[in-house]
Amino acid sequence: MGEESENRSEGFGERLLGLLLDRAQLMPPQLIAPLIAEGVAMIGGRDVSLLLQDYAQELLVPLRGEKLHVGRPEPVDDSPAGQAFLSADVVEVPQEHGVRMYLPLLDGGDQVGVLALTLDTVSDDDRRMLRRLAGLVADTLVVKNAYTDQFFQTRRREVMSVSAEIQWGLLPPLTMTVPQVAVAGTLEPAYRVAGDSFDYALNDNILHAAVIDAMGHGLDAAAMATVAIGAYRHARRVFISLAEKYVFMDDAVSRQFGPDHFVTAQLMHVNIATGELELVNAGHPAPLLIRGGKVVRQLESATTLPVGFGGEMPQIRKHLLQQGDRVLCYTDGIIEEYVAGGEQFGEERLIRCVNRLGADPSGGMRADLRRLSHTLKRERGGRTSDDATLFMIEWRGGAGDHLAVLR
Repeated sequence: MGEESENRSEGFGERLLGLLLDRAQLMPPQLIAPLIAEGVAMIGGRDVSLLLQDYAQELLVPLRGEKLHVGRPEPVDDSPAGQAFLSADVVEVPQEHGVRMYLPLLDGGDQVGVLALTLDTVSDDDRRMLRRLAGLVADTLVVKNAYTDQFFQTRRREVMSVSAEIQWGLLPPLTMTVPQVAVAGTLEPAYRVAGDSFDYALNDNILHAAVIDAMGHGLDAAAMATVAIGAYRHARRVFISLAEKYVFMDDAVSRQFGPDHFVTAQLMHVNIATGELELVNAGHPAPLLIRGGKVVRQLESATTLPVGFGGEMPQIRKHLLQQGDRVLCYTDGIIEEYVAGGEQFGEERLIRCVNRLGADPSGGMRADLRRLSHTLKRERGGRTSDDATLFMIEWRGGAGDHLAVLR
């Protein structure tokens, strides 16, 4: 075996990844970039770029750092980097002096960004090792992001309002993917959002999810959203029922803000083993059930009063999902925006957009939701005068136990 083949062997890869992992534990954020570039150089790579998604989900923006190649931002919709990002798969582009590789940075199914680099030639050993390296890079970026502003500053392309700062800090990852279920969400306007938010957690076989819309605008709405989500998380973590979560949130908002303030909400439990969905609707538009790319119906429930108005213990409505079903939740900012002619955008237009895009899927729920969000914004004339949120759940069924078996 030649020296080059030996350098691409499993043993070499194990040593390289182990070295990077050992160093990353104590590495200050500003040294992550040169560490990654050095690791790529050890396998013959060059021109390393770390591309992070901007908050509007339109561009992949290069992170600045020592030894990193910093070019122009790459559009998500029309670039090899964007293709890798949306498809969550490796993209290779032959060049005059090598191959430019784009590897998605995935952490727990969330899409952090893209690792780009150039190799003279690419073997299967290179591909295997670089996929693992990309996973390590994604994990490192997520961990370091908790105590630096460097990555946030890269992703921010406009001045962000204080309320938007609060909301983005409140959110879980925009996407999560496991074998049985996937979720994805998006907020508009990205740099001025105030009262909309969503949250989720996967505890054993139950996916807990909530979508909220606090009344008003600016800091008041952001403060109400923060209390509502905080109360929801607390209730979720003490293992109370879905109906009791609503009562707990209602009490927290009413005590803090008084009787003239409210938050509309949808609260859901999805059993990822059986597909059973439990729903509480507190003043929101009903979610849409999408099957085979088409909206088949609304998921109705006994609507209760918005959170903060002292509603009675809500009734739970149960629905049974089929494998591949998607549930689309949205706030009223989507359908109440006024379009040309002075009429509201409306639910019928929303459904037509969902059906039109469903006839031409783009390669995964996360990419489809992003495309829907941008399509709806264009259909509204580019206007988002109120907060507008989309949140989607895709139930896939099956099991994930095989992932815990090391064979």
